[in-house]
Amino acid sequence: MTLRPAALRLPMFAAALAVFLLPLSSRAATLLVGPDKPYRTVRAAAQAAQNGDVVLIDAGVYSGDVTSWNASNLTVRGVGVGRAHMRANGANEAGKGIWVVNGNNFTAENIEFSGSTVPDGNGAGIRNDTSGYLVVRNCYFHDNQNGILGGADSMLIEKSIFDHNGLGDPGRTHNMYIWGRSVTVRYTYSHRANIGHNLKTRGQNNYILYNRIMDEADGTASYSIDVPDCGRTYIVGNVIEQGPNSDNSSIIAYGAESGSNVLDLYVVHNTIVNNRTAGGTFLQLRSGTPALVRNNVFYGPGTTWSGGNVTASANYIEPSLNNAAKFAAPGSYDYHLTSASPPSLLNAGIAPGTSSTGYSLTPVDEYVYDAQSRTRTASGVLDLGAFEFGSGGPVADVTPPRAIFDLK
Repeated sequence: MTLRPAALRLPMFAAALAVFLLPLSSRAATLLVGPDKPYRTVRAAAQAAQNGDVVLIDAGVYSGDVTSWNASNLTVRGVGVGRAHMRANGANEAGKGIWVVNGNNFTAENIEFSGSTVPDGNGAGIRNDTSGYLVVRNCYFHDNQNGILGGADSMLIEKSIFDHNGLGDPGRTHNMYIWGRSVTVRYTYSHRANIGHNLKTRGQNNYILYNRIMDEADGTASYSIDVPDCGRTYIVGNVIEQGPNSDNSSIIAYGAESGSNVLDLYVVHNTIVNNRTAGGTFLQLRSGTPALVRNNVFYGPGTTWSGGNVTASANYIEPSLNNAAKFAAPGSYDYHLTSASPPSLLNAGIAPGTSSTGYSLTPVDEYVYDAQSRTRTASGVLDLGAFEFGSGGPVADVTPPRAIFDLK
């Protein structure tokens, strides 16, 4: 045997040691799923996945292909034209749903989930209740008992669509039922929940930003937004519509079940519409809630707010449904302002200010149909509501907001 000189052996040993000590992410594998890929089923890829891996799933329908994700730091992404569609077709994972996330730090992108049912009635597209973060981006949840059910330390749901999830049991199954230290839902279209809520969060800190939340003509949702345990909550830049068939007369409920989290609410620059002709309550607040309500549009019949200690300024309140606001096309749920909108809407805002913890309340983006966003641009004074007349800024990025990492 020929021994290498020590001068050569030492660098080789150091190089080998450096490779061994590389961060896990740099040694992650990419697992390919599809009819002609190494993994024919999502379940097979999930069982093979190790911490830090990336799983790429070809667009197409995966019927009955349910699974658990047990590794941590995973990214699972649909690729190709369209989404990778996880259709339950009567199957479920562990009696919980289509995907059950057991590992920490999970990201799902460009996936469709449908048809999740389980015997206890809580079948979810994604069931998550682990440490770390959950990121759901550009996903579509429809016709499940729950869209997403579960919690994480930090949760980001963005540019996703939720439609007609819920078993029809009042208050138990929803488009989204989520919780955690920090919950952010932005640029998302949640509509037509079946009796349950379009968005229910028990988060300690909630950032509900620039979404489209609606019942429309045939939706039967209860609350549009339910924050049952309070929590520091920012509802900024959303367009929210309660339909004629809503199961509950209130649109946004805060603290309906308990005050176990801090009471601190900010409702700023939203357009909130009540198409329930019998009226209702736009904001139903827990007694004692300090609430800042500023630069909103309240359109339709009903009580603007009930309960709480409300500080209100520069809100447009129009109880009729005769389009006095001159919206672009309210019959098709387009509540953008027009050049005919009155001066009480155009350039009528006041400085939104900051929260008690220093979080800026000035809207920087606005929702773009369908589950997209753009930068909100203003010339001078802001308009009231969720949309700036003539705003046409660039498409907004998808970088997770500071809210996930630096709570305010």
